[in-house]
Amino acid sequence: MINKQLLSPSSIVVIGGSNNIHKPGGAVVRNIINGGYQGVLRIVNPKEDEVQGIKVFHDAKELPPTDLAVLVVPAKLCPSIVKLLASEKSVRAFIIISAGFGEETEAGAALEQDILDTCERFGAALIGPNCIGLLNAWHHSVFTKPIPHLNPKGVDFISGSGATAVFILESAVIKGLQFNSVWSIGNGKQIGIEDVLQYMDEHFDPERDSLVKLLYIENIANPDKLLFHASSLIRKGCRIAAIKAGSSESGSRAASSHTGAIASSDSAVEALFRKAGIVRCFSREELTTVGCIFTLPPLKGKSFAIVTHAGGPGVMLTDALSKGGLSVPPVDTEAGEELKTHLFPGSSVTNPIDILATGTPEQLGTAIDFCEHRFDNIDAIMVIFGTPGLVQLYETYDVLHKKISECKKPVFPILPSLHTAGPEVEEFLRKGHVNFSDEVTLATALTQVMRTPPPAPPEIELFGVDVPRIRDIISNIRESGYISPNLVHDLLGCARIPMVEEKLSDNVDELVSFSERIGYPVVAKVVGPVHKSDVGGVALDIKGPKHLKLEFERLMNIEGATHVLVQKMLHGTELFVGAKYESRFGHIVLCGLGGIFVEVLKDTSSGLAPLSYGEAYSMIHSLRAYKIIKGTRGQAGINEARFAEVIVRLSTLLRFATEIKEMDINPLLADENGVVAVDARIYVEPSK
Repeated sequence: MINKQLLSPSSIVVIGGSNNIHKPGGAVVRNIINGGYQGVLRIVNPKEDEVQGIKVFHDAKELPPTDLAVLVVPAKLCPSIVKLLASEKSVRAFIIISAGFGEETEAGAALEQDILDTCERFGAALIGPNCIGLLNAWHHSVFTKPIPHLNPKGVDFISGSGATAVFILESAVIKGLQFNSVWSIGNGKQIGIEDVLQYMDEHFDPERDSLVKLLYIENIANPDKLLFHASSLIRKGCRIAAIKAGSSESGSRAASSHTGAIASSDSAVEALFRKAGIVRCFSREELTTVGCIFTLPPLKGKSFAIVTHAGGPGVMLTDALSKGGLSVPPVDTEAGEELKTHLFPGSSVTNPIDILATGTPEQLGTAIDFCEHRFDNIDAIMVIFGTPGLVQLYETYDVLHKKISECKKPVFPILPSLHTAGPEVEEFLRKGHVNFSDEVTLATALTQVMRTPPPAPPEIELFGVDVPRIRDIISNIRESGYISPNLVHDLLGCARIPMVEEKLSDNVDELVSFSERIGYPVVAKVVGPVHKSDVGGVALDIKGPKHLKLEFERLMNIEGATHVLVQKMLHGTELFVGAKYESRFGHIVLCGLGGIFVEVLKDTSSGLAPLSYGEAYSMIHSLRAYKIIKGTRGQAGINEARFAEVIVRLSTLLRFATEIKEMDINPLLADENGVVAVDARIYVEPSK
């Protein structure tokens, strides 16, 4: 419940404000005053008569009606104060900085719920408790530093952790990243990250609002809401990057299928961000670097020119860009030779363009001009320029400022001398620029940005999937567990996923007859044990009836065996597609190389069902093993379109069968002509 009283209050009261600026109560008053708040600021403190030049109320009962209250008092006092202010003083927005609530004890959780109940009853907005506050152009109701430079087109930053928000702001300010607002939601009892995004989405004005959102998330309370509003904002022209902390262990658990062993809540986060179009980051530095990238003109390609006066950083940047699938191509030879005539002897123009440590500001400008106007195969320019302390860089950075303003291609300034050339860098940043002080961090962040697909379309693509038949099969399953191969075959058939012809039987003569019809060689697999390979339950390349009968007898003697399954022996690249149902997220679909490589290499990518073709291709292309899928070292690639089709069809099947909790198709055999499912398992928990 975000309202005007929270965002632009005409009056603010700080309950617990003080003269001690080294404590939260005094610091929040200082920041509101220094932030130039134009409304009426009131203070409640029973022990002071004046706080930082403002006359004090000794008791909240003495207050006149007020819009916003900031509470910096012990947790046990907060519920009664909130009741008083909401019922008698018309307060309709609260920021509770105090800690000691649900994040600590059950008793604290009860206090928190009491506050929420009061806010809901009176229609009041609530930020916190246990937060650093809210900062925007109207009021700086935070108790921490740094206070970043505010700009209506700066970044909107929403954080689930106050301390982490401070550290992220520290990282951002050094880079010159400007902000429009900073939201610290704390425990998020009423207003969570999803609610802030919803408000920004529903009230979005492209002419007035920030187009960049950065998120630090510790808990995704409502994945659907996050997906809907993040993707909506991105479609409206915004760019969003986020850290999701605490993903790797919380969702992992022992499971019997390949997919269950791999999938975790981290896979769910990856899938959700991919579907929404959110750039995923893994550190504070990466998040703020992506935020800086978002402030530059959008990239129109993946080819970069590097202009440097130091060879080593240029080489490291080239390596990092190449590792991320980005390109540092050779530049036009004729134009390069012409550029060389403007540089000192020994300069290199092959890309990286090294103008040497003695290179002048004029030579830097010339090199940038050639990248902008003469090198047609270049999409963006990276400029590395620091100093060993022998000269000042004001003139050099003035040239860089001028070229950034003139160039249509994005220019990424990499100014590493933050200590030695600190004043020059600060002046450069004051002109509205950002600085990427570390070239490898920049390349890593750029890779994440370029790999992130646009938001997926919200429509479900049915592709002839037989939904009524799927529901008929699922609704007739009465017990939890792995369903029979026949039902697996039927469900995949409903999704029109190609399957190898097979025969299931406990009668060896039936299997011999089937094998003679389809032709040897064949494969025989035990049915019963979950992991066939672990118990020696697969026999390959069976060339005749006698061989088949021997293997049948061996397989049926395996503990837990009920039947034997026979299929035509096929060849091709082994692929894998699977899914796991994750509470609140839905089905997480995974793909990768198949066979034993699924669990050994763990090279999988994930998507959130239902999937579009664009999402499926993005999943495939993000695999480290994509070169194998595409074809390498003289080997033909697989039919990528058919692989993507299987992923999409499977995701559509799952969308209408939430009772399926785990499944995998492993392997899918693929070649340049098509893809066929060879083995599959499906675990179902019927609805109660």
